[in-house]
Amino acid sequence: MISATYIFVKKVFFIIRSEGIELKKQNFIKGSIILMVSAAAAKVLGAVFKIPLTNMLGGVGMSYFSCAYSIFMPVYSLTVTGLSAAVARMTAQSAALGMYENVRRIRRTAMLLFSAAGLVGSLLILLMAVPFSVYTVGNTDGAAAVAMIAPAVLFGCITAVERGHYEGMSNMYPTALSQLAEGAVKAGAGLMLCSYVTSHPRTVMGLFPFITDIRGAAAAAGITGVTLSTLGAAVFFAFLRLFDRAPKGGERCVQSRREIAKRLLSTALPVGAGAVVTNLTALIDMWTVIGCIAVFGYVGKAPAGVSASELPGFIYGSFAGIALTVFNLVPSVTNMLGKGALTCITSACESGDRAAMERGTMQALLTSAAISVPSAVGLGVMAPEVLGVLYPAQSDEVTVCIAPLRWLMAGMVCLCVSYPLFSMLQAVGKPSAPLKIMLLGTAVKLLGNLLLIPFMGVSGAAVSTSLCYALILLFAVRTYLKVTGLRLQLAPFCKILYSGAMCGGAAYLVGAAADRGGASPAAALSASVISGGAVYVFFIRGLLLRLRRRYTVSA
Repeated sequence: MISATYIFVKKVFFIIRSEGIELKKQNFIKGSIILMVSAAAAKVLGAVFKIPLTNMLGGVGMSYFSCAYSIFMPVYSLTVTGLSAAVARMTAQSAALGMYENVRRIRRTAMLLFSAAGLVGSLLILLMAVPFSVYTVGNTDGAAAVAMIAPAVLFGCITAVERGHYEGMSNMYPTALSQLAEGAVKAGAGLMLCSYVTSHPRTVMGLFPFITDIRGAAAAAGITGVTLSTLGAAVFFAFLRLFDRAPKGGERCVQSRREIAKRLLSTALPVGAGAVVTNLTALIDMWTVIGCIAVFGYVGKAPAGVSASELPGFIYGSFAGIALTVFNLVPSVTNMLGKGALTCITSACESGDRAAMERGTMQALLTSAAISVPSAVGLGVMAPEVLGVLYPAQSDEVTVCIAPLRWLMAGMVCLCVSYPLFSMLQAVGKPSAPLKIMLLGTAVKLLGNLLLIPFMGVSGAAVSTSLCYALILLFAVRTYLKVTGLRLQLAPFCKILYSGAMCGGAAYLVGAAADRGGASPAAALSASVISGGAVYVFFIRGLLLRLRRRYTVSA
């Protein structure tokens, strides 16, 4: 096993070194495929981590886990998300002009600037661990999980600089490989640590007497896997630097470090703030779902064995740990289209190539729609079967999440298509536009939760999420078209929607027939997925061929 692992790693780095990390560039299609495949593989690893973790922790334990994530993600997004986009955009601009010395200075300046920002973010989360846990879940049992995730901000900043550098050079392999490394470490370490805590509660409680609920310790152990995964990605890039072959020659004009830092911040801060606003929806859900259920009660039958005091945390933990986890699977994959589109549109904008801008725009939007529509329809139609197969040991939690998951699906499509639009707005010099749009969407989300949760329960939070992302997509499209002067053709999108509807119908009919025939839940779900996918491909194949001839250019 060790020798096989050594041979695999050796071959990977041989390929990297022989092709040249900096020189091997990809066009939009190739780069996006690389990132989406790696993101899908990372999501599979994430599911391998999150699903067993949810089964081990249960609804209350997942509320502690989600508590840590809800404070971690806004800080992480502010320091990391905008950073990667800013480095990628500046690197792409300099590389397009042959300013390779400036590319190296951008990398060094960003590393110094944002490593400091990451350290500050980690300390902020650590200091807020106890008061935030008390404020959100009503006790200190979530504080350990919050503290254990704090170092991930620092490691994430280091990783984001490196990813942004390579993405700006139109090379998506390092980002793809680091995502796989991150996912593997998270799944392996997180499950192993959480399993140990749940299997040895007396030992753990003896070592940490301040912990009053073993579920809080188990959540902290599981979330340590997230921190270790970011460390693993940072170590991966440190290895990669040993094989780095940076381009030489070209224009040697360089900017001052002050000017580079100023431009990095001017791009990173609006983008990061926009990402913070995106993650505020998780905070809004936590506060409003728990608060509204505590005040107005739960609309529906309370699960057996859950006390009235635990019910708000149980409902929120189920919604966040199951429904939102499934909801985020597809957007995390199509988000990679934004990375490819950022470099593509930046280069086209710098060179004034309007035809390339139109190609890149249509490629990104149609690809995200073609992936998200059938996924959303399938998940909505087969929600009970999907959740039952994924979470067989959590029947009460699954019952809570079936209706909310279905309400979330429209929002999932809108979110998937919005991601590349945000990246393209950054590419054309409008990094603050996504922030303004997200603020408006978040206001709708908050108002929707407050109005709908008392009457619809947790399904109200799902409805307001879909309304939020629908509004965001509408304004993002309007802003981008106004800035660029481009026009979108609606016929291909209508074809995708029609094909998705046929996909959902076929999946439902085959699943119902398999269920009546006595097939197992897993077998019935597999038959539904295969049949729905086949029907979708049948209806959409002509559209794909036409789009390939019209919008694809050679690498």
